[in-house]
Formats: sequence, structure tokens, C-alpha cells
Amino acid sequence: MMQIIFFGTPQFAVPTLEALIKHPDLKVIAVVTQPDKRRGRGNKTIPSAVKKVAVEHNIEVWQPKSVKKNRETLDKLQQVQADAFVVVAYGQILSQEILDLPKFGCINVHGSLLPQYRGAAPIQWSLYHGDAETGITTMLMDEGLDTGDMLLKAQIPINLLDNAVDVAIKLANQGADLLIETLQKLKANTITPTPQDDALSTYARLIEKSDYKIDWQQEALTIHNQVRAFYPSCVTTFREQQLKVKATVPLIESKLDLLPSECQVIKQKWQDLVNLSGSNGEVVAILKNLGAVVQTKAGLLLLKEVQLAGKKAQSGWDFVNGMRVTEGERMNEEE
Repeated sequence: MMQIIFFGTPQFAVPTLEALIKHPDLKVIAVVTQPDKRRGRGNKTIPSAVKKVAVEHNIEVWQPKSVKKNRETLDKLQQVQADAFVVVAYGQILSQEILDLPKFGCINVHGSLLPQYRGAAPIQWSLYHGDAETGITTMLMDEGLDTGDMLLKAQIPINLLDNAVDVAIKLANQGADLLIETLQKLKANTITPTPQDDALSTYARLIEKSDYKIDWQQEALTIHNQVRAFYPSCVTTFREQQLKVKATVPLIESKLDLLPSECQVIKQKWQDLVNLSGSNGEVVAILKNLGAVVQTKAGLLLLKEVQLAGKKAQSGWDFVNGMRVTEGERMNEEE
């Protein structure tokens, strides 16, 4: 039975941990996760999603502030003599001392098709760039940033209206399956690590507050990709109030066949819509049961779901009715 130590923190890592726990030939002997954080109105101490699962299954949990510098944790990692360390969105860099400990190495489950999107936010930047597919790569970790030799890959398509949460859920489940296959093949010595081609690499940097600001001088598809990549945080202003734009539909002829059934009315009204024009950020149409249609530099954008500051999220249609939005009104960049 393979002895595993699991490193992970957010919900994205949970399906992989659960798959390891359930597998009859694998044993999770400890979980390493980030320290509990204080959150919410009551400033309560909240454990990570991974810690909650570990506690439910009576698995020992270690939470060093810095895993590289915490001598107690380092000693424990040495003493357990695990076969493999599995790392999924842990949130800390592992030292070479740690990477060298397990028999089969440290295996990372990364949310992109490496060497594309090395770094902290691969799902978000894949969506931002309008990629048609993404996937999971398992790799042997080294001291670089997602630069280790690749083990296995699996791909998924990205649908036109998928946002970062949708894609993360799909990849988290896919990653769990791929990790189990990776461990089995490592143990059987039927897998050949493949070096990454650094010339093909791209970097998925951390998301900054400025990335959330919608610029209506951009094209409809560009804004749509921004909104779904940085869900649920993109903002504009409307009537001098901050308005979060949580979901959009790009009204572009080449994308009509990709729209879901609830948006089929757009196809029926396409000849009317295609003749509309206005200034960037202007509401040029109201589609019944759907919401406001906004002009961009190129193409129109339907506001499918929004949230006014201090209010609950609502559909584009409820927003139009509640605010009595009219054609000719304008969205503006968040100041």
C-alpha cells in the first residue's frame, strides 16, 4: 500500500484528497495545509476546505506557517517515510529538502496543459485568453515554478459561457482521476517523465484588483472572457453605483450556435440586433426575459447576471425591471 502525504488547501484540492482516501491501495497518513484564517463578520477562525475533509476522516493535520522553515514539520515529514507527496493548490513553495524525501517524489496536480499557464491562476488566464480547451497535468515537482517533468495530461473543452468556478469544478474532478492513474503507473514503473519545453511556456500571474475593471472600449468577446475569467468580481458603474457584472453573453454572429437553449431568442431577433449601434457602454436594447444589451467597441454584450453594491446578485432581466433600465443609458468604467 502506497503511503501518501497530501499537501493542499482550497476546495479545488478536495476531490483529489477524497479520491486518495477512498482508494484501497493508497493510504493518506497526514495532510499539510495552510493555517486557519479569520474571515466573515464575526472574524471567526475558518479551517481550509482540505482540513475539514482530513478531520472528518481522522487524518492527522499539520499547518505550519512556513513549511520550509518549520523544523517540527520537517522532522515529521522525514520520519514518516512516505512513498509520495501529493501537492494540489497548497499555496506554499516546497524546498529541495522536502522534494527529495519521498520515494516516488512530489507529484503536483496542476490546472493547465503545461507548459502553458505555469503559476498561480492558470484557470483564470486560460479563460481570459479565450482558450477552447484546458486540462490537468500531473508532474514531478522541482524547485522551479511549475517547471518539473510532466507525467500525464488530460483535456476538457471550455464552453462559451463557462466561468472560472465551472472550469475549476471540472478540472478538480478530472485531476483526482488523473492523480490516481499517475500514482499507479509510477508504482508499476510504466510512466516516463517528459521534460517541459520552456520555449512554449506561459505565465499565469496572480490576479490584481485592476484586472476586475471593465473597459467598454474593448470588444464584446474580450469583456465576456474577462467577466468569466475573474468571476464573480468584474465591475463597472451604472448611475454612479458600482455594478458587478457576473455573467454575460457575447452577441456575435460566429458564436450564435454555441448559445444555450435559454438564449435562443437571440437567434430569432438577430437581424434586429445586428443593425443596432451606440456609443461604447450604452444600453442599445432590452431583451425580454434576458436583460440589457450593451454596445462595445466591436459587438454587443448581454448582461446576464449582475449585482449592485450592497444587494444580492440578480438576473439581467430582474435588474432591468428593478432599476427600470432604459435604452440610451450608459455603463462607465469603475473609478
